[in-house]
Amino acid sequence: MPDPARGSSNGRLFWTAGVLVIVLDVMTKLLAERYLTPHVPKRVFGDFARLTLAYNPGAAFSMHLGPYSRYIFGAFAVVALVILWRLYRNSPPRDVLRVLALGLAWGGAAGNLIDRFRSPAGVVDFIDIGVGDVRFWTFNVADSAVTVGAVLLAWVLWQEDRAAARAASRPGAAAEERSRL
Repeated sequence: MPDPARGSSNGRLFWTAGVLVIVLDVMTKLLAERYLTPHVPKRVFGDFARLTLAYNPGAAFSMHLGPYSRYIFGAFAVVALVILWRLYRNSPPRDVLRVLALGLAWGGAAGNLIDRFRSPAGVVDFIDIGVGDVRFWTFNVADSAVTVGAVLLAWVLWQEDRAAARAASRPGAAAEERSRL
C-alpha cells in the first residue's frame, strides 16, 4: 500500500505534468483548427518541420477499426488512464523520473481522449516532420507526451533492473533480500 505521507510530492509532480500536457495539447489543437487548413502544409522550418492539420479517427499511426474506432480507442484510453494512475499511486516516494514519465503519459492519453469526445472527426494532429515525401506520421502535443513518457519510463525501469542485477550478483545479496522480507 502506498505511503500517504509521500503522496504530496509525487502528486504535485504527476498532476502538474498531466494537467500541463492537457492544457498545451488542447490549446495547440484549437489553434491548429483555427489557423490551418486541412491537408495544406505550412512550412515552419523549411520542408523538414511543417504544420499540417489532419484528423485521425483511429489510434496511433492512423490505425482504424471501422465506424466504432472512436469508442473502441476511447475505451482503451480510459483503461490506460486507470493503469497509469495506479502505477503512479504505487510509485516509491520521491521517484521523480518515474512519476514524471507517468504524468506525461497520463496527460497525453487524456488529451487525445478529450478529442475523441469533442469531435467525431477524430483526434487533431498537426505536427508534420520529414524530408520531401518521406514524412513521419502527423502527430500532436499529446502524442509527444505519451512517447516521451513511455521512453522515460522504459529507461527508469531498465535502470532499476540493472541495479537489481548488480545487487543480486554481490555475495550475500540473496540473504540480505530474504532478511528484508
